[in-house]
Amino acid sequence: MEFEKRGIPATMFLTQAFRNAAIYQFRGKGMEGHPYIELPHPVSNLTAEEMRAVTLEHLDQVLRQLTA
Repeated sequence: MEFEKRGIPATMFLTQAFRNAAIYQFRGKGMEGHPYIELPHPVSNLTAEEMRAVTLEHLDQVLRQLTA
């Protein structure tokens, strides 16, 4: 959220389990509608190769959000 204050495009990565908490935090900080990328939960048990695959699945969405 600090990046946006400085005019730097940013997006948030979160897992499905924390979606509602993130939305409430955005709302509480006056940033309702802040872009985010929702990843499957959990990601902590993924191998590096599996995490790379998840990342590549969401790459287009990340680029769209950062260049919007």
